[in-house]
Amino acid sequence: MLGAIAGDIIGSPYEFRNIKKTDFELFSHASRFTDDTILTIAIADSILNNKNYVSTLKEYGRRYAFGDYGVGFSKWLNSESLEPYNSFGNGSAMRVSPVGFAFDTIEKVREEAKRSAEATHNHPEGIKGAEAVASAIFFARKGYEKDQIKDYIEDNFGYVLDESLDGIRQYYTFDETCQGTVPQAIIAFLESDNYEDAIRKAVSIGGDSDTVACIVGGIAQAYYRKIPMFIVDETKKRLPIELLSVVNKFCNTYKIDY
Repeated sequence: MLGAIAGDIIGSPYEFRNIKKTDFELFSHASRFTDDTILTIAIADSILNNKNYVSTLKEYGRRYAFGDYGVGFSKWLNSESLEPYNSFGNGSAMRVSPVGFAFDTIEKVREEAKRSAEATHNHPEGIKGAEAVASAIFFARKGYEKDQIKDYIEDNFGYVLDESLDGIRQYYTFDETCQGTVPQAIIAFLESDNYEDAIRKAVSIGGDSDTVACIVGGIAQAYYRKIPMFIVDETKKRLPIELLSVVNKFCNTYKIDY
């Protein structure tokens, strides 16, 4: 899941200042972790310690209140409600990468992805987005080829993954929905050559750049196995020790190399 966090940090300066090219500065003074990282680590903590997804998302969201959360999530976070709010926003998909890394059957991955989404995003599209991303990570880490991953996602979730990034780049704008983020992110992964290339391609389409890159980063880490060490180092130095300790424990527990 460090790959997802790195994607979030790399994409963060470009979220509201889209850059429609792959040649850009990966890290700068503006590169920071956002709600994508905070909630990804919340899901990891839930899995590691068998904690309830709802209470852990509330705990992390309130502890790191600066996280630029979406309007619906912010209202839920600051309320006393423990009920989901029928969202189909891309929050369910951007935080799900730990599920894809932690469980060893596709049935369990999809079940847990659904549970993690339903904590807040219980709309069918919100659940579908989370399940699709977690499934892609699962098959990537199990050594499946890109064509096999593509076929599974299309057959099981109905996303159309035949469009080219060059085509998407021409018209794509900010979209907070799963259905307007997840297919584009998976296409960026499918067209990539390595981890860094995947992140550059994710950011280059524009839109919700940190979230697109976060989704792509999780899949790309699972598929390519290695994240360039300078990206690992720059990512870790931007995380407070309490968040980094959860990341390290999760990676050690589930034997995730990067």
